[in-house]
Amino acid sequence: MAQDQAPHLHLAELSASQFLDVWRHFDADGNGYIEGKELENFFQELESARKGTGVDSKRDSLGDKMKEFMHKYDKNADGKIEMAELAQILPTEENFLLCFRQHVGSSSEFMEAWRRYDTDRSGYIEANELKGFLSDLLKKANRPYDEAKLQEYTQTILRMFDMNGDGKLGLSEMSRLLPVQENFLLKFQGMKLSSEEFNAIFAFYDKDGSGFIDEHELDALLKDLYEKNKKEMSIQQLTNYRRSIMNLSDGGKLYRKELEVVLCSEPPL
Repeated sequence: MAQDQAPHLHLAELSASQFLDVWRHFDADGNGYIEGKELENFFQELESARKGTGVDSKRDSLGDKMKEFMHKYDKNADGKIEMAELAQILPTEENFLLCFRQHVGSSSEFMEAWRRYDTDRSGYIEANELKGFLSDLLKKANRPYDEAKLQEYTQTILRMFDMNGDGKLGLSEMSRLLPVQENFLLKFQGMKLSSEEFNAIFAFYDKDGSGFIDEHELDALLKDLYEKNKKEMSIQQLTNYRRSIMNLSDGGKLYRKELEVVLCSEPPL
């Protein structure tokens, strides 16, 4: 039926909210990737939309075209398309996802930005904090914008990542804007701690009960966490993760609440 067709694929340029409509249409299970059958559907509909607009479409088999397509766009070669990869495929107006990538390209920069905008240290960025974050980002990128455009971007990012509709974003939700290989928070997904586990591990490393740990103690904590979960971590990765997390610290003191945001399954109340 007509209404089941993907929206907007024929357009020469998509607005941020149209891009989201396309994403939602194909990421049917809402897991943050277009994969398997979803990917096939996306590719077929993209092909037919391009034919309709006269965009060159060679007569290779669908399988060959898909391979070529994935080789070009699936940057981390995991066989699925993530949101920022899709942003490079579709001609999104003033591509605000790529704009984010260029100016917050590493986990360290991301954590620094997070600390600056999570002003009440709640472990969330609320809609008004997000708006300030995006406004600064667009200024950094020398992108002209008006209030209406800023509002659209803020609402679009909220709609993308605010899974429970409470009008705010958690750290791990927001970090999905980072390139996969940079998103060290993804590495912790299978290792998230309950509040009890976190309190026990923090108390173990905060030997003097000061309420904070330093970077050497964080090193040891991360190593133990990885060993406990039987995961490999190189010295380079450890250094990068430690540096990124320490960007949340206050002058080299990493307080319980900051670390809890990274390691707990639910941000602190």
